[in-house]
Amino acid sequence: MSVVDLRGARDFSANPYPYYAKLRAEGPAHPVRTDEFERIWMIVGYEEARAALADQRFSKNWRTTERWSAGAHPINANMLEMDAPHHTRLRGLVSREFTARRVEALRPRVEEITAGLLDAMVPAGSADLVDAFAFPLPMTVICELLGVPNIDRDAFRLLSNAILAPVSAEAEGEAVRSMGAYLDELVEDKRRAPGDDLMSALIQVRQDDGDRLSRDELIGMAFLLLVAGHETTVNLIANGVRALLDHPAQLALLRARPELTDGAVEEMLRYDGPVETATLRFTRGPVPIGQVVIPQGEAVLVALGAGDRDPGRYPDPDTFDIRREARGHLAFGHGIHFCLGAPLARMEGRIAIRALLDRCPRLERDPDGGEPDWLPGMLLRGVRRLPVRW
Repeated sequence: MSVVDLRGARDFSANPYPYYAKLRAEGPAHPVRTDEFERIWMIVGYEEARAALADQRFSKNWRTTERWSAGAHPINANMLEMDAPHHTRLRGLVSREFTARRVEALRPRVEEITAGLLDAMVPAGSADLVDAFAFPLPMTVICELLGVPNIDRDAFRLLSNAILAPVSAEAEGEAVRSMGAYLDELVEDKRRAPGDDLMSALIQVRQDDGDRLSRDELIGMAFLLLVAGHETTVNLIANGVRALLDHPAQLALLRARPELTDGAVEEMLRYDGPVETATLRFTRGPVPIGQVVIPQGEAVLVALGAGDRDPGRYPDPDTFDIRREARGHLAFGHGIHFCLGAPLARMEGRIAIRALLDRCPRLERDPDGGEPDWLPGMLLRGVRRLPVRW
C-alpha cells in the first residue's frame, strides 16, 4: 500500500480537515509520511478511531517496541503511556484523590480566577487572548490544585510546548530533561512539607493492599497532570473562540441564548478540538482496519480530529453548529485512556467562554494581529497567539 505524503503541505497546519476527508474517502486507515514520522499509520474514520482507542491490540507502552524503545525518562512513567494492568493500577491510585467532588469544589475558584483575568484584560480594549486569558486560567487552576502556585509559569509553558509541540528532537530532549529535574524537585518538596493539595495526596495515597506510587510514577503523574491539565484547556478556549469569531451567526446565537453554552463547548471540542491526534499506539500483532491490515510492531496515530469530522457520524461535519448533539466526540479520547481531567476542562471551558462573552460584547479579531501562528506537529491543535479586540 502506497504511503500518503503529508509533508510540506503549506496549509495542513491551518486546516488539516480537507486532507483527512480525502484520506477517509479512500478508507479508514492509511500509512502516511509526516514532518515528524517517515512512515506511520493513521486511522481517520470515526467508528474505526473509537474502536482503536479501546482496542487492547494497540499498545501504549512504547518501551516494548524495538523501534521506539530508546530515551525512556521518569516523566514517561505515567498512565497515558501504560497498558493494563499497569495503567489500571495507576489510574486507580489517582482516582482515589482526583475525584468529581474535588473538581466540583474548584468551581468558585475557577470563576474567581476567570473574573480576575478579565478585570485585568478588559480595560485594555485588545489583547492576545492566549497569553492574557486562555493560558493563565487553566495554568493557575491546575497549579493551585496540585499545590504549586509559585511555579515559574512562563518557563514551564516553554518547556511544555517544547515537549508537546517540538520544533526539533534536540529541543524536545533538553525540555524533557529539564522538566524531569524540575518535577523531581517538586515531588521531594511536597514529600518533605505536604499540604492540602492533590500532589501531597498522591504522595500519601495507598491502596488497601498498601500499594503506592513510586518516585518515578509520581514524577510521571505530576507531568501528566500539570501538562495535560492546562495544555488541552488552553486550546479548547482559544479554538472555541476562534470558531465563534469565524461564525458570527453562531456567536450571536450563543450571546442571545447563554443556556446553549454547555452544548456549544461540546461542539467546539468536536469541530476543532485541542488534541488533533492521540498519542502513539503500537500494534501487538496484525490488526485489520477496514480493507487493510496494519502489521505487527507498527506505530499508529488515531486522528481524533479526523474522526470528529466523519460524515458517517456527524451530518454536515464541517459546519460549526452549537445546537448540534455533539456528545460522543473523540476530543477526550475513549476507552481506558479517556481523559481523567475531562470534567475539569469542560468546567473551565464553559465558565471561560460565558464570562468572556458577557464582559466583551463586541469581541472580534484584531485586524492588525497578523497571520495565525499554528502549533507545530500533529499532537496539539491550536495557535500560539490569538489577537482580539472589543
